[in-house]
Amino acid sequence: MDLCFLPATELAALLRRREVSAREVTQAHLDQIERVNPQVNAVVTLVAERALDEARAADERLAAGADVGPLHGLPIAVKDTHETAGIRTTHGSPILADHVPERDELVVERVRGAGAIVLGKTNTPEFAAGSHTFNPLFGLTRNPYDLSRSAGGSSGGSAAALACGMTPLADGSDMGGSLRNPASFCNVVGLRPSPGRVPTWPSAAPWSTLSVQGPMARTVADAALLLSAQAGPDPRAPIAIDQPGAGFAAGLDRDLTGLRVAWSPDLGGAVSVDAAVADTLAPQVAVFEQLDCTVEQDCPDFAGAEDVFRTLRAWLFDLSLGGHRDRWPELLKESIVWNVDEGRKLTGADLARAERLHAELFHRVREFFGRYDLLLLPVSQVVPFDASLEYPTTVAGQEQQTYLDWMRSAYFVTVTGCPALSVPAGFTADGLPVGLQVVGPHHGDLAVLQAGYAFEQATRHHLQRPPVVRPL
Repeated sequence: MDLCFLPATELAALLRRREVSAREVTQAHLDQIERVNPQVNAVVTLVAERALDEARAADERLAAGADVGPLHGLPIAVKDTHETAGIRTTHGSPILADHVPERDELVVERVRGAGAIVLGKTNTPEFAAGSHTFNPLFGLTRNPYDLSRSAGGSSGGSAAALACGMTPLADGSDMGGSLRNPASFCNVVGLRPSPGRVPTWPSAAPWSTLSVQGPMARTVADAALLLSAQAGPDPRAPIAIDQPGAGFAAGLDRDLTGLRVAWSPDLGGAVSVDAAVADTLAPQVAVFEQLDCTVEQDCPDFAGAEDVFRTLRAWLFDLSLGGHRDRWPELLKESIVWNVDEGRKLTGADLARAERLHAELFHRVREFFGRYDLLLLPVSQVVPFDASLEYPTTVAGQEQQTYLDWMRSAYFVTVTGCPALSVPAGFTADGLPVGLQVVGPHHGDLAVLQAGYAFEQATRHHLQRPPVVRPL
């Protein structure tokens, strides 16, 4: 039995039946990290002894007949931007190289409370800025399907660790695509939940809907299992959705017959998409027709999405990182300094315009989902790119001016506030993974997971392992 590539749902059942111990499962994943991590650099802080001690305690609790949580004994890797009590949390920055928090932040507190065992921290771009995982502390995370390529970001360490069997579950966060892009690049699953579905605490901007935290896994059902522990209301998060998370673990089987599905290869002409991405995704859309959905090519009007995202992102960068920019400008990467400075140029009129455009976009998308149940589109406009680049400088022959430009297919969806899933959707002729983005209506997280699950079961793309873990 290969414990490192069993779905988390299956591992959880084996653990509860005591057919395998939490210590055995933890040790198997620690061994896999030792074997594979040097090639990809996904896990940057490892707490092996602590994890084994927690696994032993978990086994003892179960043997004593104690109630255990839904993630009992399951290893998890935590993004290095999420605070972990007693475990170094650097945000990929020299400024926080020796930072060891005294408490877990809420998303970590919840999974540990549900019985998960933290193996360590996964690599991220400095302060999660950008969708390519490298930083001056730990270096570059490589794509396990092609070590010369990017693993995406900013949850790139989590995605690569999952693809390599180093952990069955991982978390991440997403402002402009940071759960979805690395999932697409590494052939795993990443869900950007509805804002408030996974409450965030502490937060410098608790009312903002731009950045969310959420689950990553190798299967849709595993992502739903993790979401079931992450989701649910909390009085410290003012936009928290007042629904418990347990329902997400109840099963995702659903007959999709009659579902109205819109497919947009380029967001209605709003973005350019590389031919390799378009050619890989085009035949996958027919799977929804085979599942008896009605599929039409259509898309909401994303007018104003660019302005909304750039304005609100810049404002948040100044709010959250402006102090670092003032105190340690020489220690921050140039793109972060630029984003903070863009935030400082904003006026009240700029923010008012962004809010007006944001409201108009919300209502256009709301009306769109009155006609359709789902929207399908590319996660990323490019395939995994050369890891030596900071970002792709061209997309389909069009020059990209900043490190954000190539992420529009993800961040246009961000500002709608809709839940969005990246699900494995095939490979290019060069063997590079491509993800399909499944978007649902306001608070339609379960419908998105159900549709992604049906697609996954019909295609099985997620079963193709990367070369770094295939037998010789």
